[in-house]
Amino acid sequence: MKNVLYIHTHDSGRILSPYGYKVPTPEMELFAREAAVFRNAYCAGPTCSPSRAAMLTGTYPHQAGMLGLAQRGFSMDYSRHLVQYLNRNGYRTALCGIQHEAGWYLDVKQGAGAIGYQEELTRDNTGYRQEDLVDWDKENALEVCRWLRSREKEDAQPFFLSYGMYATHRRFPDRIDEDLHAEYAVPPYPIPDNAETRKDFAGYLMSVKSADDCFGQVIRCLKEEGLWDNTVILFTTDHGLANPFAKCTLFDSGIGVNLMLRSPGAPANGIVIDSLASHVDVFPTLCDLLELEKPDYLEGVSLKPLLMKEKETVRDAVFAEINFHTSYEPVRCIRTERYKYIRYYDVEYLKINRSNIDESATKEFYMQRDLAGQSKYAEALYDLVYDPGERMNRIDCPEYADIAKELIRRLEEQEERTKDPIRVGPIAVQAGWKVNQKECQKASSANPADYVSAMNS
Repeated sequence: MKNVLYIHTHDSGRILSPYGYKVPTPEMELFAREAAVFRNAYCAGPTCSPSRAAMLTGTYPHQAGMLGLAQRGFSMDYSRHLVQYLNRNGYRTALCGIQHEAGWYLDVKQGAGAIGYQEELTRDNTGYRQEDLVDWDKENALEVCRWLRSREKEDAQPFFLSYGMYATHRRFPDRIDEDLHAEYAVPPYPIPDNAETRKDFAGYLMSVKSADDCFGQVIRCLKEEGLWDNTVILFTTDHGLANPFAKCTLFDSGIGVNLMLRSPGAPANGIVIDSLASHVDVFPTLCDLLELEKPDYLEGVSLKPLLMKEKETVRDAVFAEINFHTSYEPVRCIRTERYKYIRYYDVEYLKINRSNIDESATKEFYMQRDLAGQSKYAEALYDLVYDPGERMNRIDCPEYADIAKELIRRLEEQEERTKDPIRVGPIAVQAGWKVNQKECQKASSANPADYVSAMNS
């Protein structure tokens, strides 16, 4: 039976060199030459916990129960988590570093126990500033390698090992290496290019450089220990960068993710795959690659035919959703190869939910230029061939009427089939959920009036 190594970063989107960006990720680029690189992969919910819950249950966030962030009181049905499924199928499961599906992600013991990991390898993070947590990632990379080296070579039990990094989450490192020149960096679309945003993006470059070093160390160790040819390697992130109009939006800058998958001997290793893929497809894909029976609750489709080069496509659309991040912002979308339809359900508040944007110099740049006065469309249709930046709303264009009608039909059908609670009205805030007011500017506000509901922290 094959092992599984799951490596994941925070908030990286596709801003990595295997996806064409000038960022310092040579180790990831080397890996891409030996893995299938999905160029059109999307998360099912562009906030941390909903995205991970969807991928690791193979169901959409509202089905998994993870409507918001785990550290803000939201949870899920952990019996459907990939880890518990693999526990039941003879795997040894171990976690080292970040998880974001249970409790506070920096709580070393709480999450692993709730999820069901058999082993917790994570190093203590006491005393680290958030700006220095990339150094904690390095400590955890060492622990991953120690664990791989300590395994009994004759041990026939396969393993599932999750190595999660804090990088590239904010706050970014506040020290910048000499070889990273902020003035030569270009912030990714749709962020404007200026001195403030370049300096901010240099922090991301520093963070992703550290993540790449850790990634390379773990991959080299896997090879040195003779596990390369018997291990499925999954590398991904949860959603787009923690920038305005990226993370916690259904634009491609929010839902687009890196997804690299290496299955030993797969014909697609070293190949770029342009077909649509969703995070909910990962669970059924692993089932097929590991030759395990699929649970009946999975929503995704297996990507194995793409890895085996048996098919050129396995799906014609992906779906994504937002419910809660820090404030309530219910949104749904359907994306096909060419078109995207987005619907905002809270039509009484079509301003920007500012607390749903992580604090940063880039956010401050927008705040100083009337971010509070900007608004969202209640519904939008984008032609991604002629408008890949999703800035030209075609919803009222007669020539797009039939396309809009079909996408709306499919989205509503998806909501009905998956019993999406949004189809029957607003989602009520429950006791124990920490939720900011829609008008709140800062997620960590100390003003009690900025919260709909709060839990003790």
